[in-house]
Amino acid sequence: MTMYSVHPVAGLPEFRAGDDLPVILSDHLATGDPGLAPGDILVVTQKIVSKAEGRMFDLACVDVSDEARKLAGITLKEPALVELVLRESSAVVRAVPNVLITRHRLGHVMANAGIDASNLGKGGENRVLLLPEDPDSSARRIAEPCQDRTGVLPGVVISDSFGRPWRIGTTNVAIGTAGPPAVIDERGKPDRDGRIMQVTQIAFADSVAAAAGLAMGEGPEGLPACVVRGLEWQPGYQTSSDLLRPPGEDLFR
Repeated sequence: MTMYSVHPVAGLPEFRAGDDLPVILSDHLATGDPGLAPGDILVVTQKIVSKAEGRMFDLACVDVSDEARKLAGITLKEPALVELVLRESSAVVRAVPNVLITRHRLGHVMANAGIDASNLGKGGENRVLLLPEDPDSSARRIAEPCQDRTGVLPGVVISDSFGRPWRIGTTNVAIGTAGPPAVIDERGKPDRDGRIMQVTQIAFADSVAAAAGLAMGEGPEGLPACVVRGLEWQPGYQTSSDLLRPPGEDLFR
């Protein structure tokens, strides 16, 4: 039986644009608990990645298009926010009062294109945070300095909290990966009774993100990174896009 543990990376600073997040993380892991061991997966919240990469925007400085103003009237949302949502999205999936669901340019279907205004630090009024430009590349940039400083190349998962269709509440999912499999495909293998599995695909990276999310929290906890230790996995070449169901397989439209 596989047993795993989740270890918060404590003592991290409030990140700002231009901070060298990979170096700061690797220094903490090289000099204190929990360190890194072979097979560890470092889970990092999207929020600190976006902050360090300068993805913060002041709504007062956003030029609002006519399309955004019209959509803001429908959704009852701030026009500048709607403008940023449209810039980050490839399609609007649902727009009704107080709800704006889009397909993000990265392929995720999510509320407000993942744009968030919570836990932005002092001076965050009227500012919002967008997702990283390329979370998979961000994950790779975090992994390499960790190997240089500790001698261990960890898996890296960048997590974000998502709502889910037909379910109440949010859970953490992987929006960026480097190393661990995104999906483990069990189709064609026998179950314990010898029956051949037809549809089983394990969202491994999402499961790791959800496990770490229970330790990191969603509110005032201030724990933006965790090490998940004890899982068995083989490195591969998948990215977070392997977790996305193609639009042609949309079962609800």
